[in-house]
Amino acid sequence: MRDLDSQSQPQSSTLLEWYDHHARTLPWRISPADRAAGVWPDPYRIWLSEVMLQQTTVAAVKDYFHRFTSRWPTVADLAAAPDADVMGEWAGLGYYARARNLLKCARVVAQDYGGTFPDTYDGLIALPGIGPYTAAAISAIAFDRQETVLDGNVERVMARLYDVHVPLPTAKPQLKEKAAALTPAERPGDHAQAVMDLGATICTPRNPACGICPWRTPCAARAAGTATELPKKTPKKPKPTRLGIVYLARSAAGDWLLEQRPDKGLLGGMLGWPGSDWTDSPDHPTPAPPFEADWQLLNAEVRHTFTHFHLILRVMLAELPADFAAEDHQRVIARHDFKPTDLPTVMRKAFDLWKGR
Repeated sequence: MRDLDSQSQPQSSTLLEWYDHHARTLPWRISPADRAAGVWPDPYRIWLSEVMLQQTTVAAVKDYFHRFTSRWPTVADLAAAPDADVMGEWAGLGYYARARNLLKCARVVAQDYGGTFPDTYDGLIALPGIGPYTAAAISAIAFDRQETVLDGNVERVMARLYDVHVPLPTAKPQLKEKAAALTPAERPGDHAQAVMDLGATICTPRNPACGICPWRTPCAARAAGTATELPKKTPKKPKPTRLGIVYLARSAAGDWLLEQRPDKGLLGGMLGWPGSDWTDSPDHPTPAPPFEADWQLLNAEVRHTFTHFHLILRVMLAELPADFAAEDHQRVIARHDFKPTDLPTVMRKAFDLWKGR
């Protein structure tokens, strides 16, 4: 790591001047001009966007954000929503524990805080589903608290600005310390968004546009010619592959058999097809059909990748008996009520294979 001399220290004021002219337009953001005019962000929208953006890109989140805020404009509206409606709107966004925690948090805010979010880091981090990053982001952006916001974009900017070669995640405390030292007492919310915008639009993972960066002069990695090498990351272990079976059963009238998965675990609380356990064994998983029938194997497989493993699902098809009696965790969805978009992505892939067979 190179030390920056006192004549070339990065200044938040330089970055904020750039941000005032180049801030991204985002549906949850208050522009720098509006913020300067005294308009405050809606903490509900900031919280919702930050939860949606965890492990997800801005491009993927925008449409979901618009749908959620149109359907549930306030945290009280969301708190009163049926679980199934919220999980259905979340379908396809992934990391479904976020949706469960979203509802838990909304209900705590509505019931215990009168529908008003706490305005401090300590108050926010006590809420369900809000961790250190999210608490810092909300308190800085929504309430202009002097908190240090450290996401992947900020980590990359700090690693290059100070030429830090310690690999992530080991470097996180060091990079947070650097980011904290730059966070100003005035406009900390705009500063946090400015650093994130810098990483998203100029200090990008590949081919950073160093020539137009507002911090190009004090950037130690630019001077050393190492910007494209940073941040360094500890090599990831290869992902294992798991195998499973899903069972698509449809009645003569076009009704579908679905089941609600347990609240805990992957896809928790979501509707999906009945299926077997997912196994790491190279052998085929143990069949677990929801009823006895002449199940037919579809000549195609679902392939999907989660954070920690790849999944391959065989797809079995059968006709749902007219007299089928659903168990508590099962649902027979009428043809006109069935919406493939309510299914998580991996389950929708099975439906798409059936549809295209």
